[in-house]
Amino acid sequence: MPVACKTVLASRVSAKFRDEIKVDIKERKVCPKLVGFLANDDPAAAKYAEWTSKTCAETGVAFELRKVDKQDLEEKITEANEDPDVNGIMVYYPVFGGKQDAYLQNCVSELKDVEGLCHKFVHNVYYNVRYMDEEETMKCIIPCTPLACVKILEFIGVYNPVIPLGNRLYGRTITVVNRSEIVGRPLAAMLANDGAKVYSVDVNGIQVFTRGTGIHLQAHKVEDTNLTLEQVVPQSDVVITGVPTPKYKLPSSLLKDGVIAINFSSSANFEDDIKTKASIFVPSVGKVTVAMLERNLLRLHDYQHNLVEKKD
Repeated sequence: MPVACKTVLASRVSAKFRDEIKVDIKERKVCPKLVGFLANDDPAAAKYAEWTSKTCAETGVAFELRKVDKQDLEEKITEANEDPDVNGIMVYYPVFGGKQDAYLQNCVSELKDVEGLCHKFVHNVYYNVRYMDEEETMKCIIPCTPLACVKILEFIGVYNPVIPLGNRLYGRTITVVNRSEIVGRPLAAMLANDGAKVYSVDVNGIQVFTRGTGIHLQAHKVEDTNLTLEQVVPQSDVVITGVPTPKYKLPSSLLKDGVIAINFSSSANFEDDIKTKASIFVPSVGKVTVAMLERNLLRLHDYQHNLVEKKD
């Protein structure tokens, strides 16, 4: 008997966050400025920039897209770091790919890294460090798409609000088909830090992420496995895909009935019959990602202004 599937759109999940941001900006009469650097010809990046611009206009954020040659990008990032009128910086990746892109991520100032991709923020995600300062007055900036996936899981009830914070995914098995340093790996770490058993899948194999124990409680644990997709997907309560190619399709036959299926790729990674297997299907997360971007921006805006006030 076919499963009754509910499709949840990113626009519905993002509405609450966008409304809160809009009201906050209006009531406080602030106008945080976000600069996005586009140094590639990726259609997905151009689409993301379009979404960002439209959403920012609606919520009261000043967004400026700067199209630059990739060879000039580092210099332009440095200029934006030093500009007090710029509160947040984002870069549309990939630019060069590999280690050079990782270097560029660390060129962005921590206090302007709206995407949460610099070493400190990524390290804090992996080690479950929630604050930037010892006084715990400045919450860490979390990478936008992993955070968007978490907010979607909260919205659809995968997180158990009865269980204490930090363990609300206890008993859940989740497969994430993507292990990029920008989305897949930090997402797997965040889910494991919240108590889930996470199978992290990429072309090199499958790793299992679980919550740390004993003296290593703060950091999640990662183990290599010899497991296959055919073994882990049928076990999974939630399957999250993010393979950046239209050629990749996760076979619906592997999914257990009633699975929750979420796609964060710009391509559709699930087969057309996904709704016959899933109880909840989220076809994209882009609008939630942009909402998290604005949320991070507003925090950085306030951190910057608070630091200026302390110096004065």
